[in-house]
Amino acid sequence: MIGLLVLLGAAVAAAVATGAVLWLERPATGALELGGPFALTDANDGKPVTEQSFRGKLMLIYFGYTFCPDACPTTLNNISDAMAKLGPAANRIAPLFISVDPARDTQKIMASYVKAFDPRIQGLVGDAAAIAQIAKEFAVYYKIHQEPGGDYLIDHSSLIYLMDEQGRFLKVIPATTPGDRLAAQLKQILNQEHGQGHG
Repeated sequence: MIGLLVLLGAAVAAAVATGAVLWLERPATGALELGGPFALTDANDGKPVTEQSFRGKLMLIYFGYTFCPDACPTTLNNISDAMAKLGPAANRIAPLFISVDPARDTQKIMASYVKAFDPRIQGLVGDAAAIAQIAKEFAVYYKIHQEPGGDYLIDHSSLIYLMDEQGRFLKVIPATTPGDRLAAQLKQILNQEHGQGHG
């Protein structure tokens, strides 16, 4: 598992550096595993959440930060568009935006930020240790890039992680996927999950 995460982390970093599109999907054997236990705070209500808080729903997870100039707002717009296109089926999805900028993304800032896209998107925040832990579980790449004048940006992988209703990794979707295509993929998976009887 550790070796896999190291290799995946390197692949993600390379994809970010080159602008390449990265597709990953759980093999039929279920050998590829991402994700794990986490303890963060829901920015909307300040309550603690864990991976268990979202059982029974597909988790659509994106890592980023509120000061992100382009990738994050574009991705959240795509997710918001997909949620709108899914109609009532969107109630079976938990879209999560997890901050990799604990120093600036306070609960209040995050809550205000996600609300501007879609009230169903849950912004999750945590301290540096908690963020480092969940980033490791998902092999997420992020690194502070200092700007002149003391400000900074964060280079980060821009991928959407899809987890099934039991919290198991399903696939990684490019964050640039338009809302209609994302909605179509989610609808197909929701139908499959329903057909399996949630078992």
